[in-house]
Amino acid sequence: MRASTAAIAFGVALFALPIPGTFVTGALVILAGVAARYLGS
Repeated sequence: MRASTAAIAFGVALFALPIPGTFVTGALVILAGVAARYLGS
């Protein structure tokens, strides 16, 4: 598994948690994973 895929999966898990603050953090981690995937290729 590529690091960007792991970051996206971790971001989705954070995004889904019902804890305050994880919604925004998950979205930022997903964006970082997507950016790493497209800028790193």
